[in-house]
Amino acid sequence: MKLKTHISKEVIHKSPLSCVGWSSNEEIYSVSDDHQIYKWNSMNRDTAEVAKLPDDFIPTDMHWLLGRGSGGGGGGKSSDTLLISSSDGRFVILNKSARVERNISAHSLAISSGRWSPDGAGLLTASEDGIIKIWSRSGMLRSTVVQSDEAIRFARWSPNSSAIVFCQSGFISIKPLAANSKITRWRAHDGLVLCLSWSTQNDLIASGGEDFRFKIWDSQGANIFTSSLEEYAITSIEYNPEKDVFVVGSFNSLKLCSSSGWSHGSTRFNSPSVGSVYGISWSPDGAQIACGTSTGALIVGHIIGKQLISRNLKATTTGRKSVLLQDISNATSDVLEFPERVINFALGYGHLIVATSNQIQIFNEKYINTPTIIEGRSDVRHLEVCKKYFLVLDSSSIWIYNYTGRLHLNPRYQGSQAQIPLLTTKCLSLGLDVLAIRDNSDTAVVYTFDLIPGASRQYEPHPIRAKTQIAEISACKAGNADDQFIVFLDGNRELYITPSRNLSEKSEIFKIGTQVISVMWASETNILVGLHDTCFSIWYCPGEGATDPTIIALTTITIDTAELGKNISIESFEDAIISFRSSGALLAINVNIYCEILHRTLMDGQWQQALKICRLAQSTILWATLAAIATRKNQLSISEEAYSAALQVDKVSYLQYIKDLPPTSAEQMAENSLMLGRLIEAETILVHGKKFHEAISLCIRMHNWRRALEIAEKNGIDFEVVIEQRKKYLEALGKPEFDEMFLKFVEKDEQETD
Repeated sequence: MKLKTHISKEVIHKSPLSCVGWSSNEEIYSVSDDHQIYKWNSMNRDTAEVAKLPDDFIPTDMHWLLGRGSGGGGGGKSSDTLLISSSDGRFVILNKSARVERNISAHSLAISSGRWSPDGAGLLTASEDGIIKIWSRSGMLRSTVVQSDEAIRFARWSPNSSAIVFCQSGFISIKPLAANSKITRWRAHDGLVLCLSWSTQNDLIASGGEDFRFKIWDSQGANIFTSSLEEYAITSIEYNPEKDVFVVGSFNSLKLCSSSGWSHGSTRFNSPSVGSVYGISWSPDGAQIACGTSTGALIVGHIIGKQLISRNLKATTTGRKSVLLQDISNATSDVLEFPERVINFALGYGHLIVATSNQIQIFNEKYINTPTIIEGRSDVRHLEVCKKYFLVLDSSSIWIYNYTGRLHLNPRYQGSQAQIPLLTTKCLSLGLDVLAIRDNSDTAVVYTFDLIPGASRQYEPHPIRAKTQIAEISACKAGNADDQFIVFLDGNRELYITPSRNLSEKSEIFKIGTQVISVMWASETNILVGLHDTCFSIWYCPGEGATDPTIIALTTITIDTAELGKNISIESFEDAIISFRSSGALLAINVNIYCEILHRTLMDGQWQQALKICRLAQSTILWATLAAIATRKNQLSISEEAYSAALQVDKVSYLQYIKDLPPTSAEQMAENSLMLGRLIEAETILVHGKKFHEAISLCIRMHNWRRALEIAEKNGIDFEVVIEQRKKYLEALGKPEFDEMFLKFVEKDEQETD
């Protein structure tokens, strides 16, 4: 992957060009010390003068707030607005016709950065007077968030508009906007920090400085990556708004890098020389880039050479309007030409999905020459494929299509209209029969949409509420209708799992891992891989085994990644092969092939065949996986043999007790649910089966005293038993009664005794 660039033939500006920005996916605005605002069209490469600034107004920064119709989110705003700051402490707000709507004197010295917030609600100005101010969208001062004696060279918003990162000399600081919050400050570079960028995709911060290095930090200030020495100082750096890449600008050079830090490719400009790259701006769709230089030249580029591999297929972008599709198994290749610029593409499950400026084309590997075309889908930010459907995320909505091009679902939820422009790839996940979306206004909530035709939750999502804020979600891509799961990572990098079709009001959420950086489900089975700092883990039975820590321990393996290198990321997980990306190299790791086959066999309900596989392999992981799934499916005989082979004597004894109960009775079903850790389900089965004595006994065994008393009072049975057992329980603990529901009975007994 690399940048293919074009330098404007004529030097538009006669002075250094440091201010560039995209007003749409095709138009670039630029302004420099010559006070001229120019518009450059990337399609026909025409240049037009838009307006002239006053002679005493020397621009230092510019930023577009894009409306929904221009290919940007803009936080739901409907108009396009341009912000330009100057060296005399002023900033102006212009509309798209370049008419000045506001001209405000904001600082006593030059404004180094002027930026609209990602949600479009306001803007910040950072100045060499050491002050950062926040203004409303109309230009009214809201607050002064930073006051210091040291000049501020650069400032940027956080992706959720809740904090500001800025640099002073060799230090970087993060100022949260919450009340009474403290500034996080650290030494970042040996020389001046010249540029910053905060990624919307992974919450990382990139910086470049006079020490000839660029570095990557997390939002707590921990160093993630430090580059080797470059030839010159790093003068500009910018994350792609829609992809996990960023561009580094220096003297006569541009470098395209992965979000992990390693370089995809470099572009050098020796003839003609363009000087230092000052301003970098990505187009709203993340497919093109514009750069201003010290010689006044404008550089425009786009990414080519991006590769996707899925089984026997490999797709590579070879130009702005072409994709090379190769079938590795039969050594054939096809160059797919498109009438419009390619914005995004996805490959998987025998299909290639290509999004252009105004179309989506669906290619089947068996019928390459006859694609299915969906008209009118522009500004496609993200594509995700699954077995039955594929997902399209644009600037205003989410669309779920099947591979015949038919629209299956256009999900809506409370606040979605304002939140969708701010969604990232980690906030939503398409599973086999479910769509999961994290709520941006309340990041502890995940909405799940049922994709099974006719399902009640297809249009009314089911909310799943976690205890902490969720950073990333992933829905499984295989399984039967009732055997699908969603995993999510919280802010503490703890891994949790929950059934995707959870019908109870209170979601069953189980913790299965800690210190996890990223996760990915297998494409055809419910096997999960998770990446840690120095190792990775494979959960062979994360869903069915989540209720039992013993089963999770037996079905999870952890492998050291020291031999794979540093800054590893998960590229894909297809069939039994996990592909990792390390410093550009693609590394393949095999999972247990017997476990892969076992999962496929169990999805087809072939229990005897599954037993044969386990007896052949004689692996504890396989036996524990079979035991957990068989228990969930009420296959007690198979579950007993599997637990016995896995040396789980306590579970074997309990299963023998369950098998002695009347088959398919409420008691047996309840005990089976209890073994799976589903306490509410077990109690519900007994109550619905009118087994009130057994339900009360179950609640007492689980020390759920309040519920036991409720059932006893409601049905007028075993009331004295509950009171007596509660009394014995407290006497064993040596504690007096403290529950208000039981205190009235204690007082009544004392009065009767007196």
